[in-house]
Amino acid sequence: MSEEKDYRPWGYYEVLADEPTHKVKRITVYPGGRLSLQRHQRRAEHWYIVSGEGIVTLEDREIRLKVLEAVDIPAGALHRMRNDGKEDVVYVEVQTGDYFGEDDIERVEDDYGRI
Repeated sequence: MSEEKDYRPWGYYEVLADEPTHKVKRITVYPGGRLSLQRHQRRAEHWYIVSGEGIVTLEDREIRLKVLEAVDIPAGALHRMRNDGKEDVVYVEVQTGDYFGEDDIERVEDDYGRI
């Protein structure tokens, strides 16, 4: 599978695997970047930090994660990643569920006007 980068205002992602039972992305968040506060109805996600340090919003909690740490995002849970540091945050996202399309993103807040 090609590792073509899909650029967003906060950074970019690359799809590493896209299978019927799971999807795997490597996501890079630039310093000062923040993904939209969002949820998915049809998939859960597991985020594993491979570089940098990020702050995960998971429902009403903020969780600081560094290299080798991970968090599980249940289907339906509000979540986002934020990078307050000076270097990129890079994490591997493993999606599980029955659908992995980008149209399963419900944005609740977005710094870039994408709601």
